[in-house]
Amino acid sequence: MSKSCRARSLGLTGAFFLVLAAGAQASSISGDYMEARSADVWTGPCFANGETGLTGEEAILAWRVRQGAWNGVSLDGLSVVGVVKASATLGDPFGAPYPAKAVLFVDARASGAQQDALAAFAREMGGELFANVVSTEPAPIAMEVADGHSRRAVLSVGEVAALETRGVAEKDRHCGNEEVYYPPLTSTDHAMPAVSLVDRYSGPSLGVSWTTHDKRNAFVGSFAR
Repeated sequence: MSKSCRARSLGLTGAFFLVLAAGAQASSISGDYMEARSADVWTGPCFANGETGLTGEEAILAWRVRQGAWNGVSLDGLSVVGVVKASATLGDPFGAPYPAKAVLFVDARASGAQQDALAAFAREMGGELFANVVSTEPAPIAMEVADGHSRRAVLSVGEVAALETRGVAEKDRHCGNEEVYYPPLTSTDHAMPAVSLVDRYSGPSLGVSWTTHDKRNAFVGSFAR
C-alpha cells in the first residue's frame, strides 16, 4: 500500500471512531429510577401466588436524569414518568400482560425538543410496556432520591400521581422467606426493593386509579445508558 493510500485509510478510520465517540457521547445518560407495582415485588412465594392473576397489572416508572442527553438533546435535571395498565400481572412468566396501555408525563420545565427526547427515552427504556402510549402530557414533576442505602425517595406528578418509599425492614417480613420475587420492569444500573408509603394514580387516561399504602411493591435505584 502506498503512503498516500495508507494515510487516507488511517484518516478514514480516525474519522469513523470520532463519529462513534460523538454518537456515544450524545446518547450517554444516567440518573435516578423509581418504580412501583400493584403487586408486591419483595415477597415470598405464598404471598406472590395469592396476587398473581388477581393484581399486579398497574405500574409507575420514573426516571430523573442527573446528566446526559438523548438523541443529541441535553436532559440534565429533567424527569419523565410512565404509568402502565397491563392485561395481566406484570412479571408473571406464565401471564400475558401485553398489550398494555400507558400514559407518559414529561417534565413541564422542558422545552419542546426536550419533551420529545424524554418521551423517546422512556419508550426505549420501557420497551413493550410503552408500545401503546395513549397520551403524552407535560406535567410538573418533582423527584428526589436520597443518597446511600436508605431507599427513601419521593415522586410527585402534579395532582395525578405520587410515590414515596422507604427501605424494607425486618417488620416487613410476613412469612420469613421474602426475596426479590419480581425484578424491575426496565433496565437499571442498580435497584433495591422498597416499601411504598404511598403509591397513587388518579389520571383519566387509563380508566383506572388507585391509592395504596405500606406495600412492598417498589424499587429505588439508578440507571445508565
